[in-house]
Amino acid sequence: MPLIESPLVTTHTWHWQGFPIRYQTAGDTGVPLVLIHGFGAHSDHWRKNLPVLATTNRVYAVDLLGFGFSAKPPAGQPLSYTFDTWGEQVLDFCREVIGEPAFLIGNSIGCIVALQAAVMQPEQVRGLAMLDCSLRLLHERRRATLPWYRRYSSAVLQKVLAYRAIGHFFFTRIAQAKTVKKVLLQAYGCKEAVTDELVNLLLTPAAEPGAADVFLAFISYSQGPLPEDLLPQVSCPVLILWGDRDPWEPIELGRALADYPAVEQFVPLPGVGHCPQDEAPELVNPLLQTWLREKS
Repeated sequence: MPLIESPLVTTHTWHWQGFPIRYQTAGDTGVPLVLIHGFGAHSDHWRKNLPVLATTNRVYAVDLLGFGFSAKPPAGQPLSYTFDTWGEQVLDFCREVIGEPAFLIGNSIGCIVALQAAVMQPEQVRGLAMLDCSLRLLHERRRATLPWYRRYSSAVLQKVLAYRAIGHFFFTRIAQAKTVKKVLLQAYGCKEAVTDELVNLLLTPAAEPGAADVFLAFISYSQGPLPEDLLPQVSCPVLILWGDRDPWEPIELGRALADYPAVEQFVPLPGVGHCPQDEAPELVNPLLQTWLREKS
């Protein structure tokens, strides 16, 4: 049986509130999809999904403000790095670039962005697919339930890193190939997916001006919504995929999200870690295409 030729992926710049935003797109038929990356990543993290999903849909992958090759303005000047900001960015992208409502597909914090967008303007979101949704385990409300010694240790670390010189030194120590590879090997269940290409792909934007400040602004962000705050307000259909070897967002905790009425399916992915779209595209892409076909 002949292989289906993958549609060409192209890269573009969209100006949002005066800032350049990088996005990629492929496909010219079917309902539109927006792929939303996780913390420290960008649209290239969907490189194994974009061309495949584009055989049946119009697909867009966007770099959130502050990440990848999008602008990185100082926090609060004029925008803060919060889920409200990124939710608004995604909604404006649907209106201004796509021109119609879309399905949103997120990984990690990208799921919270998608949920926030769906709550802010339900009419712009056809449905949500969430891959290993961030449970925001360092959120101030989560910390309040921990023993005092664990509660205050993370808070102290955040305060220490808030000192710009210390924070920047910390960033330079982790923004190195050896460290990034070590972190990925911890996060990925499929170790063979952690390649030099992936390390370089994620590390390159870290050299851009403002990258350290964005990183530090986000790790100090312990407020905003939790997934269980947003899911009860979502009216569109939700699919959840979850790697059963995710060390950061344990599937045992993630299963609780399946109890909300909007969630139609919760699918465990055996042997997969925190980034299913990159670790196991051979599992993720068909699951997404089947669900999208049913919902379109």
